[in-house]
Amino acid sequence: MLLSKENLANIKSTDVELPTADSFLLPERVLQFGTGVLLRGLPDYFIDKANKQHIFNGRIIMVKSTDSAGTDAFQRQDNLYTLCIKGIEQGKEVENYMVNNSISRVLSARQDWPTVLETAHNPDLRIVISNTTEAGITLSNNKIDDIPPSSYPGKLLAFLYKRYQFFQGAADAGLVILPTELISDNAGKLKEILLALTDQNDLEDGFKQWLTDANHFCNTLVDRIVPGRLPKEEQEDTEQKLGYEDQLMIMAEPFRLWAIESTSPLVKETLSFAQADSGIVIVPSIEKFKELKLRLLNGTHTLSCGIALLAGIEVVKQAMSNDTFSTFVRLLMQNEIGNAIIDQDIKAQDVTNFSSSAIDRFSNPFLDHRWENIALNFSSKMNMRAIPLLDRWYQTHTTPPTYFAMGFAAYLTLMNTEKSNDQYSYILNDRDIILQDELAPLLYAHWQDPTTVVQNVLRDRSLWDTDLTKYAGLAECVQEYVDAYKTQGILETIQKQIDHG
Repeated sequence: MLLSKENLANIKSTDVELPTADSFLLPERVLQFGTGVLLRGLPDYFIDKANKQHIFNGRIIMVKSTDSAGTDAFQRQDNLYTLCIKGIEQGKEVENYMVNNSISRVLSARQDWPTVLETAHNPDLRIVISNTTEAGITLSNNKIDDIPPSSYPGKLLAFLYKRYQFFQGAADAGLVILPTELISDNAGKLKEILLALTDQNDLEDGFKQWLTDANHFCNTLVDRIVPGRLPKEEQEDTEQKLGYEDQLMIMAEPFRLWAIESTSPLVKETLSFAQADSGIVIVPSIEKFKELKLRLLNGTHTLSCGIALLAGIEVVKQAMSNDTFSTFVRLLMQNEIGNAIIDQDIKAQDVTNFSSSAIDRFSNPFLDHRWENIALNFSSKMNMRAIPLLDRWYQTHTTPPTYFAMGFAAYLTLMNTEKSNDQYSYILNDRDIILQDELAPLLYAHWQDPTTVVQNVLRDRSLWDTDLTKYAGLAECVQEYVDAYKTQGILETIQKQIDHG
C-alpha cells in the first residue's frame, strides 16, 4: 500500500502521527524554492507541526528548480511523506514517525513556470522560503521574462515583479523572505542581488521602492542533520512497521534550530508557526546562534577529529561510546570553548544547553558520520572554527587551553603525511587515511624537520593569518602532546590528563 491521501484511512499503525482530513483544505501560504531533504526535514517539519496544532493553517507550494528527477513521486503520494526522527534527546534515545502534509503542490520551474508566476496572484501567500545551495544566491545576467530565469534570484525577482504588478504596488502584498542557504547574511546578500537585477532589467523605481519597503528579508540560520532516505534494509523494516510504502520517506535527527532575524511585529505575526516548536527563534540578531554552532559544534568536531582518526575510530558515534573520548569532548566544549565565548550575549546557560545537545547529536546511534569526511579541508576548518578562540581565551587566561592544545597536536600529527602522486596520506596500522586538504603540501614541507615543525607551523602566517607562538605556553604545550602521542598513545595521553585534572 502506497502512502497517499486515499490510503491514509487504511493505515492502522499507532507508531506514526497522521494528518487530519481538514489539513488538505488549508490555503497555500508559502512558496518554497527547493525540494531537498533539509527543507523537508526542518522548515516543512515546523509548518506541518504548527498545522497539526491549528496554529499556522497554511500549506506550501514547492518549486523544483533542478533538472534531476521529476515530481512524479510527489504526485503519486499526493505530496505526503514520512519524517522519521531518530537520535538522542536529553540523553535518551527517541524514535518518532509522522506523515507530513505541509506540501500542497510541487511545480517544476522548467515545465510549470507560468503556473509558478500565477501563484503571485494569491493574496493568502505571505512567505518565501529557499534552499538552493550556497551557490544559489549569486548574481547573473537573468531576464525576468526568461522561461524560467536560470538563477534563484532571477526566479524570485520575476515572481515578485508579477506580484507587484498584480497588486498594483500595495504595501500589504509584500512577503516575508527566508533564505536558508548556509552563507553569512543570506537575506542581505539575496536582497542586494535582487536590487542589482532590478537595475539590469530596467524595472521602474516604484517596484524597487516596493521591493525594499514592502518585503521583509530575514537572515536565518538552520541547523539539523537530515541524512535523507533511509538505507534500503532500514527503509523496508520501517515500511513493514508502519504498514505502507513511502518513496519519499526521510530521516532527521531530533535536534532542530531555525533562527530567524527580525524585530518586526508583522514578521512574527506572519511566521505564526514559530509558536509550535521551541526550535524556532525569531530574534533581533542571530549572531549568538551562529557563534554557538560554529564554536561548540563545528569547533569541537574539528578539534576532536584528529584524535578520533589517530585512535583508529572511523565514525562519530563510535568515538562517543569511548569514555576517554567523550570526556575529552565534554571538557573541551564546556571548560575551554564555552569559557572562551561567554560574553554579554552568550551566557553560561547557553553554553551548557548547547553543549548538552551537541553531545546528544554526536552520540546519535542512527547516524554514520565519518571522521574522514569531517577532516575534509582540515586546515581551513581549523583556521576558521578553532584558531579565533585563542584570542578570546587569552583575554582571561595566562596559560594555554589544555584540551584545545591536545586537539591541535592531533591535527598536526595527522598532517605528518606520506606523499604519493600528489596525494597525501597518514599511515595508521597499514591503513591509509587520505587527507583532502589544500594545505597538505605546506604541512608536509614543515614536517621534513620534525624538530622544528611545531614552532614553524604555529608561526606560519600563511596558515593562520597570525603568529600563534605569541600565545604564552601554547607552542610548548602542543609540542608536549605531539611527543606524548608518539610515545604513550593518543587515548592514553588524554586519559592521563583527565585523571590529573
